[in-house]
Amino acid sequence: MASGPDPITDGSKPGAYRWYVLALLTLTSAFSVADRLVFSILIEDIKAEFRLSDFELGLLGGLAFSLVYVLAGFPAARLADRSVRKNIVAAAIAFWSVMTAACGMAAGFWTLFLARTGVGVGEGCSGPSSQSLVADFFTRGELAKAMGFLTLGSTMGTAMGLVVGGQLAEWFDWRWAFILMGLPGLLIGGALYLTVREPPRGRYAPEGTDMTQLPLGRTVASLLTNRVFMGLALGWAVQIMIGYALAFWMAAVMLRQFPISTGDVGLYLGSTFFLGGIPGPILGGFVTHWLTLRDERWRAWLPGAVSLGCVVPLALSLTSESFGAFLGWFGVAYAIYVASQAGILSGIQAAVEPASRGFAVAIALFFNNLVGQALGLAVIGAASDALAPTYGTSALAMAVFAVCLASGLASLAIFAWTAAQMGPSGYLEKMRKG
Repeated sequence: MASGPDPITDGSKPGAYRWYVLALLTLTSAFSVADRLVFSILIEDIKAEFRLSDFELGLLGGLAFSLVYVLAGFPAARLADRSVRKNIVAAAIAFWSVMTAACGMAAGFWTLFLARTGVGVGEGCSGPSSQSLVADFFTRGELAKAMGFLTLGSTMGTAMGLVVGGQLAEWFDWRWAFILMGLPGLLIGGALYLTVREPPRGRYAPEGTDMTQLPLGRTVASLLTNRVFMGLALGWAVQIMIGYALAFWMAAVMLRQFPISTGDVGLYLGSTFFLGGIPGPILGGFVTHWLTLRDERWRAWLPGAVSLGCVVPLALSLTSESFGAFLGWFGVAYAIYVASQAGILSGIQAAVEPASRGFAVAIALFFNNLVGQALGLAVIGAASDALAPTYGTSALAMAVFAVCLASGLASLAIFAWTAAQMGPSGYLEKMRKG
């Protein structure tokens, strides 16, 4: 049961205020990704100072963050389904910002590992509440577009982490890059706490929807037996191996394959992420909205097609000897990849009851981070170490492509199966009729 009534917004009709909230949540998402992935532009400096292998770097980028990220997500999601969500998001960003700064004070592998776990704790508490809030600020017809804009945060954050982190590392050093990247989140947390009003839970749910939170066991059981939700969650987990591979390892690939400084890599690669990633989520949100009006199964078909489609330009990028061609094809690959996210996120929200949305996101992120981030980054690092004696500086690029290709094929199969489950079932059917 909810602990009490939620504060309400000004009336029931959607207005401009919801776009302010979406912008603030998108900015929160941006700094979440920036603070998580600034590590990627600093890899070579950290590797040299602490004498680490690619596998150890993969553990710091993946497991150190992901393990506590997913564990923190479950109690945070439970709170998101019964408490004031904007307060959870505000506290989360403040905490992970402090822990990002602490990464700059690391004395070696294990102290950096612990600081990264702190970043994971904070960020794990943010996602469920943020997505649940968006679902209550926007109508069903607007939800895919709103989720597309929210996805922009990932692109903005990736670009920000690379560009700003790279420049800070060049102006100062990698330690100050972490410290200075952590400071803005404290201001965003304050703005969330002071200016965002909590919307009524299930505000746009179909009439007759049960808003009572089920006991934990029944909540978990209902989600694990929801084939549409589980298909989207597992497909996303496998697909996002591609996203993390591109965001985490591509800076190191460039530094090893081209004679270029850390600052220049951050600038050029970050700009490419931005230019490729900005149109992708927006276009993907509108295309998903247009397609799902005709057939709900496009929430799964589109991510499936995109998962494999982005691998082709990625191959052209990784095999390019020209720096310009490398960046150009990479931008195309990333733009295609991020176009799928609106369908996945809106599909997850539409497939579950409003009282379970926060916990649903936590389960999705559990698979997402353990499979996509922790396993994916570690496998790429281990493969790179194994291939290095034979292929030298090309080993990391080969490992990235192999994992992305396998991910694209597997996620295509999962999303195709999910689409086949999208007949009349559960809350998704209520949403169609609502």
